[in-house]
Amino acid sequence: MPFAMTTAEREGFLAAPHVGVLAVSGDGTEPGRGLLAVPIWYAYQPGGLITVITGRDSAKARLIRAACRFALCAQQEEAPCRYVSVEGPVVSIEDPVDPAERARMAHRYMPPGQADAYLAATVEQLNADVTIRMRPERWNSADFAAVAARIAGTQAAGTAN
Repeated sequence: MPFAMTTAEREGFLAAPHVGVLAVSGDGTEPGRGLLAVPIWYAYQPGGLITVITGRDSAKARLIRAACRFALCAQQEEAPCRYVSVEGPVVSIEDPVDPAERARMAHRYMPPGQADAYLAATVEQLNADVTIRMRPERWNSADFAAVAARIAGTQAAGTAN
């Protein structure tokens, strides 16, 4: 793909605090049901595992347990658009959630004061959530910056004539 990111670019992009869309296949118990795709906070460090925290009894957790894998897509909506999607096997489901890890996740996505207030208001989630870790296996990515630059260059050349 001419717009694909390098390994370093895609891992760096995924490490930034984007809201991801987690997708997991149905477990076959509901005829006609396709994928479950929902927005979610996640954590990732280049070369590491994807980490999500979700309700122990949620549809996400139930379907991930059945499928033993999931996909995650993160995107930048502002031009030039970029995205990274990754899919792989679940390597662990940890119960209970480590409070320090939950705090890091909240602080990744929220300003400090809001994160602390969120953590205090949702402290009961520590008893209701699990941490799921996935090893990235398959990657897809695109960075349309080159196309945007080419279009800008063409438009600039057109106005110079």
